[in-house]
Amino acid sequence: MDASSEFLARSEDGRSFTVDHAAGSTLVAGSLVILHADGGRQLGIVEERTVNPEALRGRLIGELGDGTLDLRASHPFTEAGVEPVDHRTIEMLHESTGAVLEVGTNLMPPGGAARLLPTRFNRHTFWCGQSGSGKTYALGVVLEQLIAHTALPVVVFDPNSDFVRLGELNPGASGPAAEALAQRDIRVLRPRDESSPLRARFLDMPLASKAAVLRLDPVQQREEFNQLLRLGQEISNADNLDEVLTRLNRLGDGASHPLAERIQNLGLLDWEVWAGDDTAVTDVVDERPDATVLDLGGFSTPEQQLVVALALLDDLWAKREERRPVLLVIDEAHNLCSPQLDSTLAIAVRERLIQIAAEGRKFGLWLLLSTQRPSKVHSGIITQCDNLALMKMSSPVDLAELGTSFGYAPAALLARSPWFRQGEALFAGGFVPTPSLVKMNARLTPEGGTDVKVPMR
Repeated sequence: MDASSEFLARSEDGRSFTVDHAAGSTLVAGSLVILHADGGRQLGIVEERTVNPEALRGRLIGELGDGTLDLRASHPFTEAGVEPVDHRTIEMLHESTGAVLEVGTNLMPPGGAARLLPTRFNRHTFWCGQSGSGKTYALGVVLEQLIAHTALPVVVFDPNSDFVRLGELNPGASGPAAEALAQRDIRVLRPRDESSPLRARFLDMPLASKAAVLRLDPVQQREEFNQLLRLGQEISNADNLDEVLTRLNRLGDGASHPLAERIQNLGLLDWEVWAGDDTAVTDVVDERPDATVLDLGGFSTPEQQLVVALALLDDLWAKREERRPVLLVIDEAHNLCSPQLDSTLAIAVRERLIQIAAEGRKFGLWLLLSTQRPSKVHSGIITQCDNLALMKMSSPVDLAELGTSFGYAPAALLARSPWFRQGEALFAGGFVPTPSLVKMNARLTPEGGTDVKVPMR
C-alpha cells in the first residue's frame, strides 16, 4: 500500500474532503484517490494542495461497490484512509460515466487511456493553446473519435485548411476507429472546387444579413436600407445577385440607383462566394453528412469567409425548432468571435454566435471554439462553455481569465499549463470524467496545414 494510505481524510458534508496533515504525501492536484471509511470505499479527486500548512483538498465522486461505482452516492465521514486508485477503478469510472472516446494517455498515476464522454458534447466547448502547443493536431484527434464513434454531424469552419484531409486515412492507420472513419460521409467544400464548391446564396439570407453584406446601417443609411426593405419581394425571386442588379437598374427610380451603385462599388459581383446555379453550403449541411469541412482559407478576401459563416449560421438558427443536432467547430475562433471586429459582416456573425452560445444548446446547436488567445474571443461566448481543453499557455493574462471563466478546472492544474509539452492538454468539464492531464494520441488522418520547415542546406 502506498505511503499515502497512512494519511487520514475527513468529510463534513459528503461532497468534499480534506487531509489536514499531508506532509510526505506524493498526491498532487488531479490525483484520484480511494477513501476507506465505515467499512466502505469512496472515490475522490484531489483538487488543491496547500503548502502552509500542508494539506489536501478535494471532492468526492461516488461510492465504490463490488466492481461498481455509484456516481449518485457519497457520504460524510470523520476518518478515512487514503490511497491512490488502481487501473480497475479508472475503468469503472469510465464505464460509469460513459467515457468511450479514447484520445490519449492519462499523465496522472496510474496512467492508462484517457477518454472523453461523447454524450457531453451537447454542451459548448472551449479549446485553446498557444502557437506550437499542438492545438490543431490535438483537436483533429478528438474530431476523428467523434466522427468515428457517434452519429453527431460535425461542421468544421477551417480558415487554414488544417482539416481538409479529415476524410483520408494515414498509411498504416488501423483499428475500429480507422475502420469506422473509412465508412463515414465526410465532405470537404472548397471555393474553387467545381465538384464540391463552397458557396452561399445572397437571396436566401435574411434582411439583416443582406444589409450586413451591403454595409447598410438602418439608421445611418436609412434611405437605402428602406429601399432594400421595400424591394424585398421584387428581388426575392431573382436567381442571383447579377439579376438583382439588373432589376434594380430596370426600376429606373432614383431610390433604387444608390443600391445598384453600392453593389457595383463594393465589387460584390466579382465575389466567387455566390452560389448561382451551384449547391449552397446550407443545402449540403442540411443533408447532415457525418462531417462537413468548410475550407474558408481558399477565398481571396476575408469578407467572403464571413458571408459563408453568416449564411450557414443564419440558416441553422432559422431551422432551430427542428432540433437536429450539429456540432459547429470553429477553428481560429477569434476570426469570427472577437469583440474587436467592427465591420457590419463581422458584427453580424459575432452576434449570431453569441445568440447560439446563449440559446442554441436546447435546440441542438453546439459550439466547439478553438483559439490561441482566449482574450480575443467575446466573453459572452466563453462564459457559456461547459467543457475546457487547455494546451500550453504561457500568458498570465489568458490563464487568469480562464481561471475566472472555468471555475470547474482546478487552479493548480491550470497553473501547470506553461510547462506543458507539445501535445499535452488539460481536459475539464462535463465531457471528461474528472479533470485530467493528457498526452494526446497520434492522428489517424493527415493534418492539412503543417509548418514550413527551415531549409538546412
